[in-house]
Amino acid sequence: MPEPIITIRADRARVFDNRHPWVFSGAVHKVSGSPADGDIVALRDEDGKFLARGYWNSHSQINVHVLTWTEDQNIDDNFWRSRLQRAISARAVENAQHERTPNAYRLVNAENDAIPGLVVDRYADYLVIQALTLGIDSRKQQLGKLLMELLEPAGIYERSDVDVRTKEGLTETTGLLAGRKPPPLIEIDENGKLFLVDLYQGHKTGFYLDQRVNRQTLGNWLRFDPLADTRTVLNCFSYSGGFSVYALDGMAQRVVNIDASADALALAKKNIARNGFTVNEEDYVVGDVFEVLRKYRTEGQKFDVVILDPPKFAHNQKQVESAARGYKDINLLAFQLLNPGGVLLTFSCSGLVDSDLFQKIVFGALVDSKRDAQIVMKLTAGPDHPVALTFPEGAYLKGLLCRVW
Repeated sequence: MPEPIITIRADRARVFDNRHPWVFSGAVHKVSGSPADGDIVALRDEDGKFLARGYWNSHSQINVHVLTWTEDQNIDDNFWRSRLQRAISARAVENAQHERTPNAYRLVNAENDAIPGLVVDRYADYLVIQALTLGIDSRKQQLGKLLMELLEPAGIYERSDVDVRTKEGLTETTGLLAGRKPPPLIEIDENGKLFLVDLYQGHKTGFYLDQRVNRQTLGNWLRFDPLADTRTVLNCFSYSGGFSVYALDGMAQRVVNIDASADALALAKKNIARNGFTVNEEDYVVGDVFEVLRKYRTEGQKFDVVILDPPKFAHNQKQVESAARGYKDINLLAFQLLNPGGVLLTFSCSGLVDSDLFQKIVFGALVDSKRDAQIVMKLTAGPDHPVALTFPEGAYLKGLLCRVW
């Protein structure tokens, strides 16, 4: 059967020189060969010149996710095995840089590892995958089989319970893909810190693996602070206590955790205790972070370190303006709660809010707070979350470490 062909409009063909992996519906001039959704198609210009090859979805605004720019490369079992092995080998090199090899990290980072729509995270002996697109969803059994052969994990669990799937005409789904089911909680070792992870109900695939380097940055900052044992830390949107464990290990006197989820805070308590630190019930606050911070401001409470790691505020372009207001509001509150010389670690994981816009938002919050601050460090995801140069959207996590006066 002839390969289905997607002919790209003449005025859009030149953008393929940049090798961006998304082909939007507006770039499609003609469809030949009646491809079914999920099928592999060839992209050609109006003169018939080969441009790329990828998988098709007529129901998505992104009609094609590009897999290869090489005409004679077939998308077969060997292709998928090779791409997976390339990503796995890259992580092995990255992990070798650590004094203590991590047993939890991202193995495949979707478009950034040239496998659009596939996320694979490792948690000790188990893998967790997310199939974000129809093309990957229709091949997840094949990919699971290859991952079992390449890595021999105890099992592979699927956490495709993400709203982005609706854009692909898919519903959310979870369940065992291969091997054995994971236990209710898995223990991981991150830089010598122990964390219990809920692969079934936890945020993302269970843990914020992308913040590993930033957690360590906080711990190192406090460890070299001669007054660390007098410092109070406020961890907002604390989830299961990742930043809190590092802060306590850095000799902070006290860490207050705020999260809307009582279950997340219960897990945070377990993680704090598991690392040998005392659990003080009053330091775990269930509530809306915005409301709690306003209460602290009214009461005149002050902190030496504030961590803001909120969930995604902007899920689409229409929400960017309201997201900017939310980021400004919460950063304003943080500036007002910090002692002179205090430190703010502030993040945004909204991909639609780029680093320049985020910095401008934090600047606006600073001006309204009538404080002074320095950007000491710009923060991003760790090296196990690489960003393809042709896919700037991959740089979704951005953060600032600011010293506030």
